[in-house]
Amino acid sequence: MKFPAAQTILIIIAGLVTIMTWIIPAGSYNSLSYNESADNFVIQSQDSSYQLAASEESLSKLNVNIPIDKFTSGAIYKPISIPNTYEKLPSKPQGFMDFISAPIKGIIEAADIIFLVLIIGGMIGIMNTTGAFNAGMAWLSKVLKGKEFLLIIFTSLLISLGGTTFGLAEETLAFYPILIPIFIAAGYDTMVGLASIFLGSAIGVMASTVNPFATIIASDAAGISWTSGLEGRIVLYIVSMTVTILYILWYAKKVKNNPEKSLTDPKATKSLAYIQQATSDKHIALTLRLRIILIVFTACFVLMILGVSQWGWWFVEMTTVFFAGAILIGFIAKMKENDFIESFLQGAADLLGVAFIIGLARGITIIMNDGLISDSILFYASELTSGMNKGVFINALYFIYQGLTFFIPSSSGMAVLTMPILSPLAENVNIGRELIVNAYQMGNGLFNSVSPTGLVLASLGLVKIGYDKFLKFMVPLYIMLAIVGVIFLTILAF
Repeated sequence: MKFPAAQTILIIIAGLVTIMTWIIPAGSYNSLSYNESADNFVIQSQDSSYQLAASEESLSKLNVNIPIDKFTSGAIYKPISIPNTYEKLPSKPQGFMDFISAPIKGIIEAADIIFLVLIIGGMIGIMNTTGAFNAGMAWLSKVLKGKEFLLIIFTSLLISLGGTTFGLAEETLAFYPILIPIFIAAGYDTMVGLASIFLGSAIGVMASTVNPFATIIASDAAGISWTSGLEGRIVLYIVSMTVTILYILWYAKKVKNNPEKSLTDPKATKSLAYIQQATSDKHIALTLRLRIILIVFTACFVLMILGVSQWGWWFVEMTTVFFAGAILIGFIAKMKENDFIESFLQGAADLLGVAFIIGLARGITIIMNDGLISDSILFYASELTSGMNKGVFINALYFIYQGLTFFIPSSSGMAVLTMPILSPLAENVNIGRELIVNAYQMGNGLFNSVSPTGLVLASLGLVKIGYDKFLKFMVPLYIMLAIVGVIFLTILAF
């Protein structure tokens, strides 16, 4: 018996969620969205909609405690749930055809990120053909000799800074083909590289400080300033990243001293196309042409980060950068047309499995939404916390958010759906709403570090590590970070 592949795990989860639509009562909150062109609010129920004037009075009438400027400025750009509007609806169980078609719908809905992954794969294929990776790895292995641990520290810190400031998450899928060979050249296994990249992002997002897709949108939806509780989140970021980096360093040292203790499969590692090229026996001199190619390759990632963090770019712009980069590298390398196309298509094909994982994960969310159980899960979760004292309440909410993350992995989606419903509960137990925001960020971010409906399986697919092996690595760290979260929230509550 072998642990199932990532795609199989997601299909099993989709089947279980389909069954849940037959068990969990259907229900829905009314939603509120701002129509900029008409300068009014649109209230949408399951079977009707109407408009209200965009004013503080309208928000007060709906018991939405959010300043009007949060909508008119575009800070809240997604429909939010309206408190006290939950109603049970006729059951809408999903059948076999819904289950079968959900992955297809998911692939179509996730086309933006899927094409980003495929284009990056094509660019990697071009890089492999030029031999730039091989030459670069040979040079880098000499530079890092005796100082390999710095690679873990710098990679984790830099990516976590992206996570805590602008929500660097899906974009990290682009980093694996360039960074994993460097970790291999430094004498580590792919788990060390995966942990440095993936956990750097996940824990950074968990301890978001100024992240517009988590901290700011959640604070806006809770009706408070995003600076409320900022000092505590900075402390949480420092503590959480210190724990995470020390844990990765401990595992890395153990593997470096004894490769047999690695949780990864050496055969699977060697089968990775970008590993084969970068670690091949054929050493290529790092010529000026190859240096320029490596500079262009690296510049694409720098440009992507600048675009997302400073210029409002998203998947279309990011994908365009890598597509243009691949063409430019082909010209610099003086590749023939047929060689360029074959290399590009082969590189894209190597990441096709990852693209399917992304689509399958999105399909699970589609089943829940079509089965009308997402809002029901939120409603029953909010009911669980009634009557609790503030210490128990905030920690219960912390773990409730971890459970909700399985069904709603998106940080921004979680914020607009849950904050209007759960943030008013803070007044009932005499705590600040910023603690609700903290519990949301920490619960959502921590569970996304292991959730199969998030980015975990897509990241594992890029490095060919089994989900069971990753969980074996991750469980001790997860427990430590969960304890850090409980201590942090308890101290702030009192």
